[in-house]
Amino acid sequence: MSEQKNYSVLAFYAFEPVADPHAEVVAQKAFLQELDATARIYISEQGINAQMSLANNDVERYVTWLREREPFKNADIKIQLHHEHAFPRLTVKYRKQLVAVDCDIDLSQRGQHVSPTQWKKMLDEKTGALLLDVRNDYECKVGHFANAELPPCNEFREFTRYLQGLKERYDPKQTPVMMYCTGGIRCEVFSSLMMQQGFETDYQIHGGVIKYAEEVGADHWQGKLFVFDDRLTVPMGDHDTPSVGICHHCGKPSESYYNCANMDCNALFLCCPECLTTHSGCCQDSCRQASRLRPVSQQNAHKPFRKWYHYAKDKSWGKTKEK
Repeated sequence: MSEQKNYSVLAFYAFEPVADPHAEVVAQKAFLQELDATARIYISEQGINAQMSLANNDVERYVTWLREREPFKNADIKIQLHHEHAFPRLTVKYRKQLVAVDCDIDLSQRGQHVSPTQWKKMLDEKTGALLLDVRNDYECKVGHFANAELPPCNEFREFTRYLQGLKERYDPKQTPVMMYCTGGIRCEVFSSLMMQQGFETDYQIHGGVIKYAEEVGADHWQGKLFVFDDRLTVPMGDHDTPSVGICHHCGKPSESYYNCANMDCNALFLCCPECLTTHSGCCQDSCRQASRLRPVSQQNAHKPFRKWYHYAKDKSWGKTKEK
């Protein structure tokens, strides 16, 4: 029997000037507190980057309210159904950079948006463009477009350095680039950086891979899609795709992410059930000797880690684990 999907996971962004982002933080938080909502929302002078889950009967109310706010009236909101909340709490914060790059960006220059249908056609026709994954390397490991270049970047800040190496390997004026990311916002930023570095022809999927899965499906895609919420991975729409993820320890197929049980490491890695037990939930043997270890039995392959205080306040657990 399938689970009832009584919640909706919403994702959207808007690079539109916000006159008073701190006031917008207060407004968003106050409105969402009246609903059955959890979220991770960042707001700055540049705009908004929002991911949230709402009870289905609250979605229309929120979307209507959002559309009445001038900077966000045209935001492309992507919605997926889920059986529970996808975030642990309601978080709405000011953040100076919606996407952390630590350098100046001219957002007046950005790559050309193409629809998911156009994107599939370009892949079908093998245009010769450089197909570039603009996500962190651990996201790519569980799924990506076939034949895409997967940059060895563990966080988005590293892409500025990666771009310098890309210029050495490809002629910016002669190399069209097709880039993609989960929801589209990182492509907005990276396409701007690429254009500043002389790349003249950049394309990006309108709405990111989430929109592609919704409108096209899994054509040209391998594996699952990594998402930054409690789901961690989602299928490409209703389509089954062969697994491309492999266990960090034994190399067997795996699509289950875990954070290393060593709280001071916390690396996110793919792991099969057998190796999770064998290695005590750790990404490497040295982590098994750490003093702050999460109990592996309480980890869930479909949710991110629980923070230390959840375990530290459990006195019965602390007495057996503390040294």
